[in-house]
Amino acid sequence: MTYRKFKADYLFTGEGFAPADSVLVTTAEGRVQDVVPAAAAGEDVQYYPGVLSPGFVNCHCHLELSHMRGFIPEGTGLVEFLSTVIRGRGAAARTGGGADGPGDEQDPVRKAIAAAEEEMLAGGIVAVGDICNTADTVEQKRKGRLRYHNFIETIGFVEGGARMRFDHALRVLEELGGGSIVPHAPYSVSPALFRLIAGDAKGSILTIHNQEDEAENEFLLTGKGEFLRLYAALGLDVSFFRGTGKRSLESWLGYFDPSQPVIAVHNVTTNEVDLRVAAGRALTFCLCPNANLYIGGELPDVGGLVRSGHPIVVGTDSLASNHELSLLEELKTLERAFPALRAEELLQWATLNGARALGMEAGLGSFVPGKQPGVVLIEGGDGQRLAGARPQRLL
Repeated sequence: MTYRKFKADYLFTGEGFAPADSVLVTTAEGRVQDVVPAAAAGEDVQYYPGVLSPGFVNCHCHLELSHMRGFIPEGTGLVEFLSTVIRGRGAAARTGGGADGPGDEQDPVRKAIAAAEEEMLAGGIVAVGDICNTADTVEQKRKGRLRYHNFIETIGFVEGGARMRFDHALRVLEELGGGSIVPHAPYSVSPALFRLIAGDAKGSILTIHNQEDEAENEFLLTGKGEFLRLYAALGLDVSFFRGTGKRSLESWLGYFDPSQPVIAVHNVTTNEVDLRVAAGRALTFCLCPNANLYIGGELPDVGGLVRSGHPIVVGTDSLASNHELSLLEELKTLERAFPALRAEELLQWATLNGARALGMEAGLGSFVPGKQPGVVLIEGGDGQRLAGARPQRLL
């Protein structure tokens, strides 16, 4: 059998840094055989300057919105951003994208999807938790270049439309060949639709956009605030909603069993009160810092999320709300904003934690014999800081 042997200045295994002078041994296809001392590795060891890491796991992406790159200006705030996405995704498709250039006039949506997947591959991403409102990504996913967990997103705040919305999600699920049906956000999903989702979940992995803006908490608490402007723009009458009397996270958490795995995404305004409510729940917090800065200019209280003890993972969000789909750039943003975070901690969020959150830890996330997690070189990484580093996919 042909083996490949990788050595770098630092070897991150998915759980921590291996002892100095360690060598990663894989098959030619990338299946891990062992991590051994250099003295036991034999000949043909390839040296790479920087940090070696398992492939990255992007726990939150909207691949189907890739044609909207550059279409929405930065700093609009969440309500205006949502309005523009809902109204503008068709217009962006017709014009072939946003400010970054024209698309394929024949099929700009699928061309943008293919280019976005290529970008993730080049950046060392091996698996994606992808939000799907349509089956637009199915042809690209059938190529098998990345592993995906499809989160089929439901939206419908009016009770009477719950069954219709859920049935549509079932059809998309079938077209995509599997995944889980999930709620978009607590301000866009009715109690009836939440109950349908919870009843169908059967322990499968769910995800939800959570507390992306303080206006979200205000609307769920009181039924008032800036979100009324969103519904008015969409022509929806939500005068029936008087608020739950609870902040956003508590408003949706009760629909699910405490053991139900849920990835809560964004969490910009999640605070200590929310975290006390979340205690004991099978909840993972997903950070998408570059999208948060793009839309609203704010970041979550990452220190509070870390102290909560819940697992933390990382996502890129979409090219409608980000300049690129690079997990390493997300980690660098977190490092700049929260200097106490160590490279070792950040890399675990982007590898093993992500694989566990998507139920893919049997094959991805760490350099454990038998896994095939991909091998990424982080050029310029020094084992302490990620600033200035660049990803290069080796396997």
